[in-house]
Amino acid sequence: MSTVATSHSTPQAAAQPGRPTSANTAVPKIAQTSPHTLSQKRARSALRAVAGSLPVRIRITTPACNVLSGANVHQGGHRLLPDADELAEVLLDLAVPHEDINALVRMGRRVSDDPELSRTLEGAVAELVRGMGEIRGGADLPELDWPSGALQRCFPVYVFVAALPYVRTHHRERGIPADVSRRTLTDLGRNMAVHRRRHGSAGVQAPRWLTLHFRGELYQLGRLQFQRAPLGQRTSAALAAAGLDAAPGTPCLNLHIPDFLGPLSPGACDRSLALATEFFAGHYPDETYPVAVCHSWLLDPQLKRHLPAQSNVIRFQERFRIAHEDTEPADTEPVQFVFGNPDLPVAELPRRTSVERAVGDHLRAGGHWYIGHGWFPLQGE
Repeated sequence: MSTVATSHSTPQAAAQPGRPTSANTAVPKIAQTSPHTLSQKRARSALRAVAGSLPVRIRITTPACNVLSGANVHQGGHRLLPDADELAEVLLDLAVPHEDINALVRMGRRVSDDPELSRTLEGAVAELVRGMGEIRGGADLPELDWPSGALQRCFPVYVFVAALPYVRTHHRERGIPADVSRRTLTDLGRNMAVHRRRHGSAGVQAPRWLTLHFRGELYQLGRLQFQRAPLGQRTSAALAAAGLDAAPGTPCLNLHIPDFLGPLSPGACDRSLALATEFFAGHYPDETYPVAVCHSWLLDPQLKRHLPAQSNVIRFQERFRIAHEDTEPADTEPVQFVFGNPDLPVAELPRRTSVERAVGDHLRAGGHWYIGHGWFPLQGE
């Protein structure tokens, strides 16, 4: 996913895998005695008995078969979504904007009661959790064949909510701390905030990006997000030229900078990298990540002509060695992430901050922006 900078904060990236769990991992058999709604007391007691304390309070009835094997996920009257009263709590736990929650709860009843919508939801959840934890670069969710409107824009929300029991199971098997799990999955709310900022309505801006979070391929650790990913051909060639033995497909950590999370300060980045070193060694000990990579307009070296050497952006750039350079302009990347809308006329771009002035003035002078590609070693420095 590309990188973001807001007009009200320092530049940040937009809201775009270890030992894979077995495709036949059993889903916890919680509350199977009845497909009907459980009381909060019984549901929470059952959850504690199986999983301990979970950050998301959700009433769960186990699907009649194993979702992780790719089979049907909705049989015998079992609901994939929590009831309306608990759905609101789950949405809050996922940082969904408050102004969207009432409408999502109302539409959730329709998704649960409509056979066509339920079947679409089943298929989307099965695709999302298939091969949970494997490095696949996310999953393609089926598009809802429905008239354009709020339900079509927000349908991925219900897919992610319905997948939560399987995400929690995977996180528990890997020993992922509850706070890391919670902060990682709240990127759903961040992504919806980006959609509302850009379009003025409820919706999910980049559903495929969020599948990384709900598949165990990406985690938020402090200021940065870390995606378990394979090295590409061109980056691998750059590493070979630098004397590193890292063939294409070698696991690496792809860095992303989430929006709405304060300055991209050197101290915050240092802390994130330290957290990542400990986290992946502890929870993915069978994977080795020789390098971190980043693909972002924030790594365009032209920014050094417009921003002070001590700015957060330039200091972030200086962590990286150039992997390769693009020749195709990507002017809409900084425009959409700095100003919120890629279609804004260049002549009208505001000049309120140093980053806004850098992006807008460069374009107005006839220049172009490019995606930068960088790397730095994570071992043996």
